Amino acid sequence: MSEVNIDVTKIMEALPHRYPMLLVDRVIDISEDEITAIKNVTINEEFFQGHFPQYPVMPGVLIMEALAQAAGVLELSKPENKGKLVFYAGMDDVKYKKQVVPGDQLVLHAKFIKRRGPIAVVEADAKVDGKLAAKGTLTFALGK
Repeated sequence: MSEVNIDVTKIMEALPHRYPMLLVDRVIDISEDEITAIKNVTINEEFFQGHFPQYPVMPGVLIMEALAQAAGVLELSKPENKGKLVFYAGMDDVKYKKQVVPGDQLVLHAKFIKRRGPIAVVEADAKVDGKLAAKGTLTFALGK
């Protein structure tokens, strides 16, 4: 992988997501089939208002969404995929290992392990301070 620094402006050129659903703040490493990105988790996230407001914890499904978006940045940044969309087709072997709370920085890593036509399979994990927070195998479908 080559170290890069892709900011949120460039991320928004690849992804159609916008506030409050854009969950990738920066890309720090990228290669043909692998990406590492950052999600800074703050108390200002809308989901904290209703998800255990007395004990703010990031919903696990949103951690998986952040991982999917990181993979989406990689796929949709490729010239041949410009203007297309990436849709979830499945999640397997998802495990949550650590709660993610305001002030944490999620390091999102996704690696494409299989491609067949418009379908791709990705192994993904999210870490906080080097400790595994969540992982899973994600399946995507590339669409128009």
